[in-house]
Amino acid sequence: MPTKVTGVLSRDTRGHMVDIECRLSRNLPTIVVIGAAGRSVGESRDRLRGAFASSGLDLPKKRITLNLAPADLPKTESSLDLGMAVSILAASGQTPLPDPGTVVIGELSLDGIIRPVTGVISKILAARRRGYTDFIIPAGNQLQAQLVPSVTLWPAANLKDVYHHLSGTRLLPRVATGGGKTPPVSAELPQGQVQLHDIVGQDQAKRALEIAAAGGHNLMLIGSPGTGKTMLARALAGLLPPLTQEETLEVTQLHSLTSSQSTLFVRPPLRAPHHGCSTAALIGGGPLLRPGEISLAHRGVLLLDEFPEFDRVSLEALRQPLEDRCISVARLSGSVRYPAHCMLVATANPCPCGYQGSRRGDCQCDVGALNRYKHRLSGPLMDRLDLFAAADEIDYKRLLRPPDGPQQTTEVRQRVLRARARQRQRYGGSTLNSDLTNDQMRKYIKLEPAARQLLNQQAKAQQLSARAYLRTVRVAQTIADLEESATIADRHVSEALAYKRRAAV
Repeated sequence: MPTKVTGVLSRDTRGHMVDIECRLSRNLPTIVVIGAAGRSVGESRDRLRGAFASSGLDLPKKRITLNLAPADLPKTESSLDLGMAVSILAASGQTPLPDPGTVVIGELSLDGIIRPVTGVISKILAARRRGYTDFIIPAGNQLQAQLVPSVTLWPAANLKDVYHHLSGTRLLPRVATGGGKTPPVSAELPQGQVQLHDIVGQDQAKRALEIAAAGGHNLMLIGSPGTGKTMLARALAGLLPPLTQEETLEVTQLHSLTSSQSTLFVRPPLRAPHHGCSTAALIGGGPLLRPGEISLAHRGVLLLDEFPEFDRVSLEALRQPLEDRCISVARLSGSVRYPAHCMLVATANPCPCGYQGSRRGDCQCDVGALNRYKHRLSGPLMDRLDLFAAADEIDYKRLLRPPDGPQQTTEVRQRVLRARARQRQRYGGSTLNSDLTNDQMRKYIKLEPAARQLLNQQAKAQQLSARAYLRTVRVAQTIADLEESATIADRHVSEALAYKRRAAV
């Protein structure tokens, strides 16, 4: 009768359970892996031989058949290595089977070391939903795995330690997770983080950053080369509050799908892909179905520097996830769904040469070049941006003057935190103004009569779309929250309208 050990895969945030069955038969010694095993899984045969030999364990001199069920689920991860090794140990009588409710996760090296794997949080969460509570995991994944509450972890460094644990001669260290608490977060920003006081001038752009951070709005910065657009965009991440425990779990889980490094994300991530990146890299997908940059920026900032230089197909692919806050990727190998709740910050020059309207140089672009540059960004895509701000040229004499001081960044962060606290109190959760549905806007947003009149007049004059109209209201609500106002006044609407698109791009 074959022995069975439980493993788990994580093609997406859901995870998939795998039964690892082992049968020994009296044939020529070999290892056969069946059950839609991909290349990395098929190569586990050699890793198993090397790990058993290096660990001083007996690899049965028989035909070893390993079946990975269900057979219709493609197996493309090396995280099943340790489960296959445990199944062989149990089938050959060297150890008993793990206790019921135990899942075995880990990749083996030729010297018997258990390597960390990708997606360990997704794996544990998927198994926990199905009633599994104990997990033998690589020691290198312990930090991330401890984020998952109400499970018992058995971190292992090598195959020999797992053998001793199962045979009862020397147990692995037991780690019981509690409420999924994250490590304490310092109030100080990470070293190297761009801060507002590092940027000379740019008062309008800084104000736009503050509004965007307070309400979670998308932002576009437009200006000539060298005006500090990229620095301004990078400073936005420093204005955001630390992630909550739930958000830390979400973000770390997503990043663990692409890397085996045991890193905790306690602060909002900042992703800044190059404009030459592919559509799959930006939105997700690829042969192994991995999250893209927009998902890796979940709960943080997606910075697209030189926005018009990105491939048009890639930019248009952003329209749906920017609206729905998630991305669905379908390929022949399957379909996955990743969260994509991030702030988009885009930067652009006013024209191809960058000097339209500049005092430092003459624009060399003809009418055709200007039109082509403008048409790289579609109207529906631009409609999904809430704020447009200009990065002004700075007088050279101001550049080497002492900065205003760190209090500028601190004061803005405090206003952002207070505004977000008002939103949590008003909506009863983590919803931000940028997330409001139409029903929520009718329920919670209170426009003064003068504000409503001004908004309707300007919406008609500027020919705003319905989406742009509602986004303007959301921005006005954020401005009111920063001012700690219970209602939206005409001055709030006026400022929100001032950030609507009037630039060349």
